[in-house]
Amino acid sequence: MARKIATSTTVSREDMQEFVAARHHAVLLTHRANGGVQLSPVTCGLDGAGRVVVSTYPERAKAVNLRRDPRASLCVLSDDFDGPWIQLDGTAEVLDLPEALEPLVEYYRSISGEHPDWDEYRRAMQEQGKSLVRVTVESWGPVATGGFPARLA
Repeated sequence: MARKIATSTTVSREDMQEFVAARHHAVLLTHRANGGVQLSPVTCGLDGAGRVVVSTYPERAKAVNLRRDPRASLCVLSDDFDGPWIQLDGTAEVLDLPEALEPLVEYYRSISGEHPDWDEYRRAMQEQGKSLVRVTVESWGPVATGGFPARLA
C-alpha cells in the first residue's frame, strides 16, 4: 500500500480566502489573561471584506479574551478530518448588538446561504444577545495535509 505523502502548498491571499470560504470548521486560539492560550472549536465563515467571522456570546471566553488581547489564530479544517487545513493569524474585533446584527446575517449567509425568514433570524439573534468575532487575517501558513515525509515514500 502506498504511503500518503504530507503536503505543504504556499497560497496567495485570494487562494487562502477561497480555501477558507469553502470550509466552516476551525479551532480558534485566543490568549488568556495569565498568558496561556484558550482554544475553541468554532463554525466560521468569510465576510465580504475577507475577514473570518464567528458567532458567539459576549460572555464566552473567546470574546472576553479578544476584547482584552485581539491576537487570534485559527486552524481551518476540512470536513474530512484527514483533509487539508490552513493556519491563519490576525487581529480580531468583537461586535455586540445592535452593531453585530447585520454582520450576523452576513455570517449566516457565508455558511448556509439564504435563511427562510430573515426577520425571524434577526429576532433570534437579538433574543439570544449574540456577538460576532471578526478576524482580519494578516498572515497565513501553507495549505497542508498530513502524511509521511516524501523521503519515506
